[in-house]
Amino acid sequence: MGKIDGFLTIERETPGRQPVPERTKHYKEFQSLPSTDVLNKQSARCMDCGIPFCMSGCPLGNIIPEFNDAVYNKQWETAYHILKSTNNFPEFTGRICPAPCEGACVLGINEDPVTIEEIEKNIIEIAYQNNWVRPNYPVVQQDKHIAVVGSGPAGLAAADQLNQVGYKVTVFERQAKIGGLLRYGIPDFKLEKNVVDRRLELMKNEGVVFKTNIEVGVDYSAEDLKRNFDAIVLATGSTVPRDLPIKNREAQGVHFAMDYLKQSNEFVDGIRSLEIDAKDKNVIVIGGGDTGSDCIGTANRQGAKSITQLEIMPKPPKHRDATMPWPQYPMTLKVTSSHEEGCERKWSVNAKEFVMNEHRQLTGIKLVNIEWKKDPLTNKYLSFEEVAGSERVLPCDFVFLAMGFLHVEQGKLVDSLGINLDPRGNLIGNDKEYKTNQPKIFSCGDARRGQSLVVWAIQEGRACAEKVHEYLTTE
Repeated sequence: MGKIDGFLTIERETPGRQPVPERTKHYKEFQSLPSTDVLNKQSARCMDCGIPFCMSGCPLGNIIPEFNDAVYNKQWETAYHILKSTNNFPEFTGRICPAPCEGACVLGINEDPVTIEEIEKNIIEIAYQNNWVRPNYPVVQQDKHIAVVGSGPAGLAAADQLNQVGYKVTVFERQAKIGGLLRYGIPDFKLEKNVVDRRLELMKNEGVVFKTNIEVGVDYSAEDLKRNFDAIVLATGSTVPRDLPIKNREAQGVHFAMDYLKQSNEFVDGIRSLEIDAKDKNVIVIGGGDTGSDCIGTANRQGAKSITQLEIMPKPPKHRDATMPWPQYPMTLKVTSSHEEGCERKWSVNAKEFVMNEHRQLTGIKLVNIEWKKDPLTNKYLSFEEVAGSERVLPCDFVFLAMGFLHVEQGKLVDSLGINLDPRGNLIGNDKEYKTNQPKIFSCGDARRGQSLVVWAIQEGRACAEKVHEYLTTE
């Protein structure tokens, strides 16, 4: 590496953020871009570690030591070409990925890991600034048409890969705009939509055709899809949310998190009124993951009176323990920017009942503390018991359910195409071929593997595209 002792002499440094009172007044990204000198020093912390575990930690296999070395030597265009060789959309992953690469960083064994995600984001932004990101037109045009159903990160990655090989790719999206989860599920303060639109415009210029407001199986028949395309990629995501079927679930004020986030994103986009407004309301978010955190950040910007996040699992440790040895991703306590903006967090609590008034309006939620029991051999949590005398009612006006997603939506698309499902309710398609049970139909992303990360969705789209290409060239 460029600076052999960089990891010994340079400390980890992350970019500054707007103060909380300022950033909660708007929905734009609030993290500043570091100077190239800062990035140069941060990349110098990358060790000559021999075996770059960071690459195996990254689902895309990004060639991290190589682009770090290029950044250290201020070879930014070289760094961009190294990065784009494995990652179609580094401007997305550089903003919203939880960075499993950093969890696997060798330096992270006993020091703070290299700021890999931040370096990645700045490589692509500097590339855009210098006009290095330009349409890459296919050298050879294939006389085959491919349909991609779903325009989230998996569908876009598959479309991009197949278009680069020269296929005529059409992406179908049932919503009004392209982007799937990137547009409707992730708030602008984490991923501004002009960043998404910038990439989509590039893909359009390269030849990808986008069709919106078309639900395949409803507005466009499965028969026409099979008739008009030589291969079909299903990348519809895992969109069925996990519910909480307790007493008074029908109370007005209980919403799925994605319904709340989608209408907020559309409000920010200026195409919808704010129907679920947390201003001056007491808000409870059930679920401790990224979606729950996004609800907290959104409610803070709407001016919520109070926000409480509930998690059924115990509070995670601040540092690795025996259940998460390096280089596994550390399931340690995460404090996101949304948590910093204000919320109370409660762990080891279970929701027993929603409380509502005579107008069926939500007024509170009945909770109970729980104690978890661990398996003595694996040290993992197995079961819990309620703590006697801990039951109480927490007043609230809204409850947002952010407990994850179960499986792909099993509607007219799946039925009309005759796609089989796996035991979890996802589309059939193994890790090696990505084929469904139907000829020329493939599946990828969350629709196939279940709820996962954006970086995994991109990897799935890339891998699926390779198998589609193999199929079309050997049939």
